[in-house]
Amino acid sequence: MPESKNPAQQPAALELPRASRVLAFAPHADDDVLGAGGALALHARRGDRVRVVVAFDGKLGLAPGVDPRVRREEALAAGEELGVRDFAFWDYPEGHEPAPSELELAVERVARELADCAPDVVYAPWSGDEHVDHRVLARVTRAALERARFAGRAFGYEVWSACPADVVLDVGAVWPQKLAALARHRSQLARTDLAALALGNAQRAGRWLGPARFGEAFVETRWGPR
Repeated sequence: MPESKNPAQQPAALELPRASRVLAFAPHADDDVLGAGGALALHARRGDRVRVVVAFDGKLGLAPGVDPRVRREEALAAGEELGVRDFAFWDYPEGHEPAPSELELAVERVARELADCAPDVVYAPWSGDEHVDHRVLARVTRAALERARFAGRAFGYEVWSACPADVVLDVGAVWPQKLAALARHRSQLARTDLAALALGNAQRAGRWLGPARFGEAFVETRWGPR
């Protein structure tokens, strides 16, 4: 099933989805924070169980000679800032379009993760992001959700490319936590101003919420009749 598109209407303000278990899929170790860090912090603050799966190894984002384990350490430190402590790292090689057989194995793995975690809400990249790893993970996650007949709510988040948002979540209450979490990804700061990227996305999304508001924009993926 495709993500919904709502180009003619203003995105709706999203109340934090009701959940006891939340599962977030991140292409790389900082994407969970950039795309949905505010939502994850709000879930954690409310007492929901939050798990993050980081799909790719992130080696291409490191300077030569840097131990790839630093990306894991940074992800865990960032998670502490958000109140999230349950992480899995799958370490797929990044930066390419997988073969059909690889995609099928990945769909099965995501489907098993869904069965094991039994989440009420899922966050993953939206399908139109310009980064190949983001698009691949979006496609795999959607296929797994459909295969698993997922009955909860699923949201695609934006990182590098603005999504055609259906809903926008006000994350102003946890904005300092999101910035603190991004600052933990020190290996990436020489390449990208993560705070500036997050701020641009948050201000663009926040304009639908009112002056000087910080938002996270999502495309909701709908499965069958509601």
